[in-house]
Amino acid sequence: MFVTSPKPAVDNDDRTILARGCEVLQIEASALQSLSQELDETFVTACRMILSAQGRVVVTGMGKSGHIGRKAAATFSATGTPSIYVHPGEAAHGDLGMLVRGDALVVISNSGNTAELQAFLTYAKAIGVPVIGIASRLGSLVMRHADVQLCIPQAREACNANIAPTTSTTLQLALCDALAMAVMDMRGFSREGMKALHPGGAIGLRLLPVREMMHTGRSMPLAAADARMPDVVSMMTSGGFGIAGIVDDNGTLIGVITDGDLRRHFDKLGSVLARDVMTSTPHTLDASMSAEAALELLNDLQISAAFIVEQGDDARSVPCGVVHIHDFLRIGLS
Repeated sequence: MFVTSPKPAVDNDDRTILARGCEVLQIEASALQSLSQELDETFVTACRMILSAQGRVVVTGMGKSGHIGRKAAATFSATGTPSIYVHPGEAAHGDLGMLVRGDALVVISNSGNTAELQAFLTYAKAIGVPVIGIASRLGSLVMRHADVQLCIPQAREACNANIAPTTSTTLQLALCDALAMAVMDMRGFSREGMKALHPGGAIGLRLLPVREMMHTGRSMPLAAADARMPDVVSMMTSGGFGIAGIVDDNGTLIGVITDGDLRRHFDKLGSVLARDVMTSTPHTLDASMSAEAALELLNDLQISAAFIVEQGDDARSVPCGVVHIHDFLRIGLS
């Protein structure tokens, strides 16, 4: 038999619901502000401990703190710090073997007295693994075993009954993010490193170098400076880019012709050459630029296409590809 929830004692109107949502966010934001003001040298020590670990960062926690631990381990791993989450219950049944010398252990618990963490803490001490404790009570089980104690404020939960983990888990999550980001910067972990760890999904697309999506070779609409404009217009129409690159005898990009240039010289297109119509200071993209940065630049300049150039040894800007704003849309960037 299915048990249904009882009918609410009062009918909540839209304003009451919205006010409650805002209240929860304000409670948690206030707690985060308190946490940021309380960070001290202990945070620095924790970061240095994580950075110096020869193995992995092992994260553990029970219940809602465990969910935060899973996310923390994923964030560490995604930003250059190898990390795993180990459930404390499973650890007591053999998974303690996942913790080895050279690792660093991060233990998350709001009260700090979660009994299931005892085995993990005892084993870490026995094999000489340093422990970073994240809890709200300095005298708790976790903090007594921790080499570094990161104490979060004992803020009231956003739950009216002060029971459901809300504010406390927000603080845990934010503190773990702060650790991961600080250590990421300490490692000098670059966008290239991020790209290597995120080959798929939205992050991978944003970090994709523009050279990996540009049109090259014969598909580039390039013309000589002395090309007749009817031929250039034909090239622009058939290519679908709405742009033509004008190059000199050495292959250097010396200008571009766009739809705007055609409109400005419409009355004399039949009698002039490409050099007479082109814009001689074209906006170009660097081949190593990320797709995200390239799209942002196109949008800022309010242009729909651009040539990608690579600087030769003699400082010439040689076009190696062309990209249209529709190319970004096709791979899911907008």
